[in-house]
Amino acid sequence: MKFLDLTKVYIRSGAGGKGCTSFRREAYVEFGGPDGGDGGNGGAVWVEAVDGLNTLIDFRYQQHFFAQNGQAGMGRQMSGKNGDDIVLRVPVGTEILDEDQETVLADLTRLGQRVMLAEGGNGGWGNLRFKSSVNQAPRRSNPGQEGVERTIWLRLKLIADVGLLGMPNAGKSTFLAATSNARPKIADYPFTTLHPNLGVVGVDNTEIVIADIPGLIEGASEGTGLGHRFLGHVERCAVLLHLVDGTGEDVAEDYRVISGELEKYAEDLATRPRVVALNKVDALPPEARAEKLAALEAAVGGKVYAMSAVSREGVTDVLRALKKVIDGAKVAEVPAKEEPLPWTP
Repeated sequence: MKFLDLTKVYIRSGAGGKGCTSFRREAYVEFGGPDGGDGGNGGAVWVEAVDGLNTLIDFRYQQHFFAQNGQAGMGRQMSGKNGDDIVLRVPVGTEILDEDQETVLADLTRLGQRVMLAEGGNGGWGNLRFKSSVNQAPRRSNPGQEGVERTIWLRLKLIADVGLLGMPNAGKSTFLAATSNARPKIADYPFTTLHPNLGVVGVDNTEIVIADIPGLIEGASEGTGLGHRFLGHVERCAVLLHLVDGTGEDVAEDYRVISGELEKYAEDLATRPRVVALNKVDALPPEARAEKLAALEAAVGGKVYAMSAVSREGVTDVLRALKKVIDGAKVAEVPAKEEPLPWTP
């Protein structure tokens, strides 16, 4: 199945049915009077976060969604039928954007969350509604209200605990494959990963979700390589795992390049908690390993983990460091319980 995380959709709610102008015409009824019914309401357009979806590929084949119009009113005081609603089913983590692609209309971060995007038009009143003591035979009725037509964008941001960052061929997909049941494509050339991958990793009897996105290179903010297109998938992560290729010529410069691209994309993402690991240390002699580890620690200004996704050296320490940050973020999200006020008579 192809991965699609951004698509344009055209929606229109149903128009309300028009009211009816009618009078009773029955045998042996001396005074008839108005009996026109109201029109039915038009259907609304909803969006709902459902389980079992992880891409917006369904919206590539259908981009137009129109709710049903309300039925017109009829004689004998019969109201028209309401139009059926239409529901756009999307994965959890989908943002609904206005046509300008900047205004966020809704953010579906919980399973079952449901938001109305376009309300259906009200049905018109029949002439029975206008009957009064001074107007016994009204000959007027209302047309139904028009539906709402708009263009929206659906943007998917994967919900994961950890986001993987790094240059192409830094070993992100290898790390995901070594720690989870995910099977991303792995090869010895850059940009092997062309779309995000999710993997569930077990750490000390708990599970965390890791998102692997395509690698960044210098100039990604200007569209070089795959650009910043997939960075939105790590915006919801509690912690970022920055992998640096230990076999690279200048590990400190590789770290600065990725950090610079994060700052250009979003300042909040650049300040997100980050665990830095020097990968592929199994391919380095002891002297080179110590030298590159010291250079990277100087650039980071903090602790750097030495690991190898292939030999699994240091992988457990990295996972535990990630879990510690995630647990701290979850504790911070829990609101403090307010102490009850002292009882007074």
